[in-house]
Amino acid sequence: MQTTHSILMVRPAAFRMNEETAVNNYFQSEGGQTERVADLALAEFDNYVQVLKDAGVKVFVVQDTGEFDTPDSLFPNNVISFHHNKAILYPMFAENRREERKLNYLGKLDQAGFHFEKTEDYTAYEDRKQFLEGTGVLILDRDHKITYCSISDRADEELLHVFCKDQGYKPFMFYATQEVDGQFLPIYHTNVMMSVGKNFCLICLDTVRDARERNNLENLLIMSGKEIIAITEDQMNHFAGNILEVKNITGDPLICMSSQAYEALDDETIERLEKHGRIIHAPLYSIEKFGGGSARCMMAEIFI
Repeated sequence: MQTTHSILMVRPAAFRMNEETAVNNYFQSEGGQTERVADLALAEFDNYVQVLKDAGVKVFVVQDTGEFDTPDSLFPNNVISFHHNKAILYPMFAENRREERKLNYLGKLDQAGFHFEKTEDYTAYEDRKQFLEGTGVLILDRDHKITYCSISDRADEELLHVFCKDQGYKPFMFYATQEVDGQFLPIYHTNVMMSVGKNFCLICLDTVRDARERNNLENLLIMSGKEIIAITEDQMNHFAGNILEVKNITGDPLICMSSQAYEALDDETIERLEKHGRIIHAPLYSIEKFGGGSARCMMAEIFI
């Protein structure tokens, strides 16, 4: 089952530009370490939750207590993912992001009636400097059991193969880069350049610089029945790739994104996306500017 109507989101306590993640997240901007930025991000978060609920999505919100140094807690999909009867915990690159596990998502979900029989924990790989940041780096085609992953400091090649073997997925590894000060550097998370829905894949193919790799990627997507919807690098830089297909409680497909992402798309791309679901969006400008992530990063799908 590729999509769900149940989403975990984490309401931040003290959002800011995380200096530990900025070393390889080139979407982040300096200067986001003020109380005003935290207040703006909180307002954007609350509004987005309401937009999702109004569209018929079940949203379970965990409140960050502020007890720990967790400026990125509103991006839970990197830390944990859910697979029907199982939850998976991931090794995180930034030390302060490891603190997010202390927010006890599983205990709070259990209290709310979401029971998982098994937990798989890859966090011990942090001691070996091997990281795999959840569905930030792992783009899961759950129907066809394919994992798409762009290798970066946050996505270790060896650990990708361990994950796929354990979970019964076929890995497709590639290298996606973005231009930073005249250099092509790895994109920190695959989900800013690629999103797989039930019947489509929205992707910035231009970031896959190797022609053979790009052709193999396109062929696999076509073979798995996905309509390829290509976006430009400029659109990706406005978070147009950081989207997620969900469904509402009546089963209608929804495509979630930020207003910045929506405004970056041309009419043809919007028309093609709307064949696959109703687009819903809301402003997330402060979260995007200083957190370096957008709508998809804020949502951890609950499958149970």
